[in-house]
Amino acid sequence: MARILSILVGLFFTVALAWSFGKGAYTQITEPPAVTAEHVFHLTPKEVHFASDGPFGKFDRQQLQRGFQVYKEVCAACHSLSHVAFRDLAQLGYNEAEVKAIAAGFQVPGTDPNTGEANMRPGTPTDYFPKPFANDIAARAANNNAIPPDLSLITKARHEGPAYVYSLLTGFQTQPAELLKQFPDAKTPNGLHYNPYFANLNLAMPPPLTSEGQVQYGDGTKATVDQMAKDVAAFLVWTAEPKLEQRKQTGWTVLSFLLFATILGYMSYRNIWVDKKH
Repeated sequence: MARILSILVGLFFTVALAWSFGKGAYTQITEPPAVTAEHVFHLTPKEVHFASDGPFGKFDRQQLQRGFQVYKEVCAACHSLSHVAFRDLAQLGYNEAEVKAIAAGFQVPGTDPNTGEANMRPGTPTDYFPKPFANDIAARAANNNAIPPDLSLITKARHEGPAYVYSLLTGFQTQPAELLKQFPDAKTPNGLHYNPYFANLNLAMPPPLTSEGQVQYGDGTKATVDQMAKDVAAFLVWTAEPKLEQRKQTGWTVLSFLLFATILGYMSYRNIWVDKKH
């Protein structure tokens, strides 16, 4: 009896699944979704390459420092790095004194040791990058009702993350006339900015990188908009996965061991077991 009941239950779920799939397929064929401006004009990220790409890739420390400079001087006004501590910057090649100086340039929440009241104090290497806004309400008020995302993990949170960040920063443009011709109601609302690399084509963030030389690089690199976008994208690859190089090195070590163990196992089989009769 129990076997028959289990068969009937399984058959019921099989029929229900088949009916659901068939209904969905029929609806898709007979009532296809309306074509929107997003479907037609949304672009995939541009092709861009970084030193950390590939199985043998390594971070370009000089580029990471340039990217951090772009973040600090341009992006930090709106975007946080809540998963990154100031002391982590030592991995970019900064010495202890430089890390302390960078941390001291930020104000972080603290407590007055005399009164116990909350206050703001200069950061120390053990502190994490502070949020630029006190709360979400303040963030929305300053950004056309949008909350700027934390950038710590942005290159892992978005499909083709590094290329997405680079494309978004270099993709601001005037809304094409062809879009308005095909979709008259898709005009970019006031206060938003057209960018074909953003999912719905319009975002509250204005172009953050607007002109050459907006950031003065200390290493003499020409700070074009394209260069600054690529540098900060590379920096955000590091913030999302600071152990990237170690992970790759560990991976190659493990693969080498597995290859050696496989060869050793095969040779043992050939020498010990191949002539054994079953």
